[in-house]
This record gives sequence, structure tokens and C-alpha cells, in this order.
Amino acid sequence: MALLSFLGAIQQVTGSCYLIETHEGSRVLLDCGMHQGRRQEEDGNRAGFAFDPQSLDAVVLSHAHIDHSGLLPKLVASGFKGPIHATDSTCKLVELMLLDSASIQEKDAEWENKWRARLGKPAIKPLYTRIDAERMLKLRQPHAYGEAFEAAPGVNVTLFDAGHILGSAIVQADVDDFGATRRLVFSGDLGNASSPLMHAPTPLREADVLLMESTYGDRDHRDHEATIEELADILQQAHRDGGNVLMPSFAVGRTQDLIYYLGLLYQQGRVPQQMVFLDSPMAIGANAIYSLFQQQLEIDAVPQGAPTANGTRHIETWLPILRTTPTPEESMAINRFKSGVIIIAGSGMCTGGRILHHFKHNLWREECHLVIPGFQARGTLGRVIVDGAKTVKLLHQRIAVNATVHTLGGFSAHAGQSQLIEWASHFQTRPELYLVHGELEKMQALQKAIHDRLGWHANIPEPGDRIAL
Repeated sequence: MALLSFLGAIQQVTGSCYLIETHEGSRVLLDCGMHQGRRQEEDGNRAGFAFDPQSLDAVVLSHAHIDHSGLLPKLVASGFKGPIHATDSTCKLVELMLLDSASIQEKDAEWENKWRARLGKPAIKPLYTRIDAERMLKLRQPHAYGEAFEAAPGVNVTLFDAGHILGSAIVQADVDDFGATRRLVFSGDLGNASSPLMHAPTPLREADVLLMESTYGDRDHRDHEATIEELADILQQAHRDGGNVLMPSFAVGRTQDLIYYLGLLYQQGRVPQQMVFLDSPMAIGANAIYSLFQQQLEIDAVPQGAPTANGTRHIETWLPILRTTPTPEESMAINRFKSGVIIIAGSGMCTGGRILHHFKHNLWREECHLVIPGFQARGTLGRVIVDGAKTVKLLHQRIAVNATVHTLGGFSAHAGQSQLIEWASHFQTRPELYLVHGELEKMQALQKAIHDRLGWHANIPEPGDRIAL
């Protein structure tokens, strides 16, 4: 019989990974994501795979975010040689993200080995290298939304727009099971219908088995217009206080939305700051890729001059005070500004990247403001700050958290509880439903809401569970 194994993002948000096996021996992996957050979870990135990578026929990738794609170079280094299927824009974005990730792995190993040498400990190898990432990129096979293709004998796949980030996909897999067809639908990450640049997630109507994300399964997002007003109020308060505004942001998706919102407020004369710094080489590169695939965006709803309407030159029209700082020297120069600037930098959950250096110079200052515009996984520095820590350790020193911290859930790139249920309600027959990509308490809240509103039972799998399709 056809089987499905739950290998990652089970009762947690990151590490997306699911294995389809047919009765004739085809094996297709859905996503191969990196674990992010708590140390013990990140340590799982170094563990061996729960399957033989050489036995896989193919990988189908839902989108480019690292928690869905980040272990693909390791998979290739471990012997996988098959195709990696994704949308055309995901294929482009994943090049940007995984080459960057490989550089981080190499630098982290180099830094760790300096400390290990002083302690007389053996050196470690990077999780993977840039060479591994380059080998993996050669295996990409791009597809358009709605295009049916055979991922492996007996596994036919179609990708639909998930509305999360550029290229994000809902994966529909029709799996042969002794002559019958069983349809598996994996939601991937479903987008927030209020996103200014993305289409709403495509509603599907037929599935035998449904895997649905539950990142925000316990709540709906704040009203979108109210969130924009809150952002405007924060900018005004920071101006009065005489401090800077820090925005840790995911380079792909969140940053493009933030540029749109800041441009909208700027056009209304409601941004008192003198400059907005985009301090993320990856985000700068992602902006260029968004411009290449503008036909996939909801540009009809975007005013003339918005960031993705016609490329970079329109960003300059939409938000003239935006400055990009691709080099380390330009990034460090931002710290000369003690007030009056907005700094957008990675990483989105504050686990690394340039935002940490801006924390070092600003987080301890009472006049500064920190805007958290998205989900912070348990165990990340961003989650620790959101949960109210008075001090945090970063860059080998302890820093006071004196800046005013704001969370803006209304800007999330994920669907909220009601949006998840509304999307699921389009299925004409009740599928066998499994909740993935969520912390347990959020899954349980969504499980109850689904039962109350749809009368469906939603299963919460355990790590390693294996079911018959």
C-alpha cells in the first residue's frame, strides 16, 4: 500500500519533511527543511536522515524558506541524485537562500573550531558547504502553477499558489495505490489573505489526505488596517523619543511587505524618520527576484510605484528614503545614527545575521523601539524577547532589553485560524486531516476550532508516525 511518513515539522514549526512511498517502491520527499529554534532541535540538523537519501526518486519543494529547504544540500551530500521539483520562482529564490546558508554553515564551523582548538576538542565539519549547495542547485526542475508532472512512477504532482511568499506552493500529489488513485494535499505554508503583494491561497476541492499547517492555529491576526495604524503610531512615538526603530525581518516575503507598508505611510506623509536602511544582502537580492516574477504577484492591488510593480527603480519612487547596505562596511556605518532611522535586517527570528549587531547598539537604549513583525519560534532569540526577557545574550555579551518591544501579528505571511479553516472548508468531501507546522498548543486550539466549525476531526501526528494513504 502507499504510505506517508511524518518526519519533520511535527508538533513544531520548523524542519518540514514528509515521505511518500508507493506500493511499487517509488519514494518522493516533500520538503527537506532545517530545524530552527531550540538548541536540541537545531542539533537534529546534524543527525542522519530517517531514510536512505540514495533511495529517493525525487524531492518536491513547497517553497524556498529555510525551514522547508535548508537541508537539501546535506541531502545531496548524503547521496541523493534525483530531481528537485519546485515552482520556477522558488527555484530562483532557493539559489539565493541556500548559497547564503552554505556560507553561514562554513563560517559557523570555522568560528566553532577556533574555540574547540583552544579547548583541545576535535574540529567539526560544516553541516554542508557551498560546493554541496551548488551540486544541489543543478538538480532543480522548475514548474508553473497548475502544471501536472510525474515526480516518480505512480506519483503525479501539481503545484498551486499558496500565497505565502513568491513561488510558494500547495502540493497536490496523486498517488497510485494498486490501480486506485489516492490524492494527498500538503498545504505548505498558507499565506495571509491580507498580504499586499500575494494572491490568496488557491482553494482546492478534492483530497483523500490533507496535511495543513497550523503556525497560527490558535488565533486570528489583528485587523490589517489597524496594524498599519499601529505601525504609524510606533514610528511617531520613536520620533518623539529620539531613538531608532529596529525591524528583524525574513529576507524573502516579509521584507517586501514591510517596504510596501512603509512606502504607503511615506506617501501619506506619516514616516517622520529620515532614512530606512535595508541591511540585508539576501533581501536586496530577493527584491530583484520579485521584480523578475512580477506576473505572479497581486500587482493590480498595488499602487503605482510599489516595490514590485516594475523593479528596483520603482522602489525608489515608492519609498525614496530607502537605502540598501550590501557591504559589511555600509552596515557598520548605520551605527553612527543614534536616532531617526528605521533598520530592517535579518534574521527574522533574531537567530543570527546583521540584526544582532544593531541590537548591540540599540536594544539597551530606552528611546529605541523594536518591531517584531512575524512569528518567533520557541527557543529563538526573538521569542525570548517577545516573552519579556529583561536581558539577552548575543555576540558573547549580555545586553539589557530596554527598548520598547512591539509585536505586529497583522503583518504575518501565514494564514490565521479563521483563514486556515476557510481554506479547508472548500474541500467537497471531508479529507483525512493532519495538522503539521505548529506548536502543540496551537494545533490543539485549531483542532477544537475545526471540530466546532466544520464538524471534522483533525489528527495531530507524532514524530515518525507512518500512515497508509
